[in-house]
Amino acid sequence: MPKWLDQLASDVRGKVSKAPLPDDVNPMLATLTDNHFSHPDWLFERKLDGERCLAFHDGTSTRLYSRKPKSLDATYPDIRDPLATHERSFVVDGEIVAFEGKTTSFSRLQKRMQIKNEAEARQSGIKVYYYVFDLLYLDGYDITALPLRERKRLLEESLRFEAPLRYTQHRNETGEDYLKEACQKGWEGLIAKDAQAGYRKGRSKKWLKFKCVNQQEMVVVGYTDPEGERTGFGALLLGFYEGKQLHYAGRVGTGFDERELKDLHERLRALEQDEPPVVDAAKAKSKGVHWVEPTLVAEIGFTEWTDDNRLRHPRYLGLRDDKSPKDVIKEEPGART
Repeated sequence: MPKWLDQLASDVRGKVSKAPLPDDVNPMLATLTDNHFSHPDWLFERKLDGERCLAFHDGTSTRLYSRKPKSLDATYPDIRDPLATHERSFVVDGEIVAFEGKTTSFSRLQKRMQIKNEAEARQSGIKVYYYVFDLLYLDGYDITALPLRERKRLLEESLRFEAPLRYTQHRNETGEDYLKEACQKGWEGLIAKDAQAGYRKGRSKKWLKFKCVNQQEMVVVGYTDPEGERTGFGALLLGFYEGKQLHYAGRVGTGFDERELKDLHERLRALEQDEPPVVDAAKAKSKGVHWVEPTLVAEIGFTEWTDDNRLRHPRYLGLRDDKSPKDVIKEEPGART
């Protein structure tokens, strides 16, 4: 029996079970809320603007997966290497980020996310860090049923957190004050977590998103022709799913540099189709509209949703391939339960 297991309190030791190292994990996801609160039974972590990553280590080799799941080994070999030096088996959950100054930058990370060649990734010049916030499996035992505080304690004690690996710090109880501080620092927001909850697969209200700014994934459903001296395309047409139906959510024409306009236009041209993928295509009436197969997902910042389900003042932040288009829904604040 591992020493850490023997040291667990008797009332939680029964929540741990012997198990083989899993092949993959459906990650726990947070629910957006505008009910910001402080509570002694909750802890609060910085919301990082990066790419979700689960790492599986069998004591010798390490595998990295996105939440899709999709292998990230060739994209982040500099994250995989230090994890592979550990001698014990584990599964951890965290976020890979890149920085612009002291702030995480999804736009910078996006340039690294597109690399699928290990040698190219190592030579990219885009430094990344892995902020690990949860431990799901340790030394042959499934520990997902343990309270979060226990999992985080074991996480901090079990891994060597040397660059680029970083333990995700948290605050206890003072969610509202921490959120105010986070927004002043220009962070995206916080994740509030029930400190007594186990790790549950999929969307949960035991993890909540407190946001300083509005930002979410959107499906790319089309594009418009450029005007004036603009190259590539004018704007991306966006959508989200409601059940099995894809709905139009407006267009975004800012946030692109010249290279992105060119590269993304080439990808869009290859995806063109005659029929609109959205059920309410009439809302997108405009000259020079091209519909595309809804396979691309873009990260979009915006100020708010309008009453007719359009994004107000949207800004393109980058493409992401760690989420299926079918999983893109309109994120709306929900109450804590």
